Amino acid sequence: MDLSDTGGLVALLAGLLIATGVIGVMLPVLPGLLLAWSGVLLWTLLGDGSAGVRWGVLAAATVIAGAGLVIKFLWPGKRLKNTGVPTSALMAGGVLGLIGFFVVPVIGLVLGFLLGVWLVELNRVGQQRAWPSTRAAFAAVGLSLLVEFAAALAIAVVWVFGLIVA
Repeated sequence: MDLSDTGGLVALLAGLLIATGVIGVMLPVLPGLLLAWSGVLLWTLLGDGSAGVRWGVLAAATVIAGAGLVIKFLWPGKRLKNTGVPTSALMAGGVLGLIGFFVVPVIGLVLGFLLGVWLVELNRVGQQRAWPSTRAAFAAVGLSLLVEFAAALAIAVVWVFGLIVA
């Protein structure tokens, strides 16, 4: 790659941002969708090729990111509401998950979340029904991550298509 090729450098940096965003969906410290969308924005503003194609790709990425964010909260939230898991259980899971992330790196987030939800549900519904509620909450969080991951991958695919066309 020629160092004076700014379009290629911009495409490389945009690709790295998008890839970091896709990976960042799975890591709680990185804003995955925002990073992926930012990579497309960088490419749109500074990249080479057809401006119309670049702006079209940015518009598509914006719609995908917006839809991903909305669906990420609505769909799992509706499933949790149907199972009866209260917000207090999710809040406790979030707090203990955050603490667990620093106590036991990486897996502490999951362990802390499960423990927090289970303790609240144990107190609320008793030992027999605490674990099914905890599983439902964990499945909802997994669904939320899956929706965000799919949106980030869709942004990456749209960008690669735009890169080829532009």
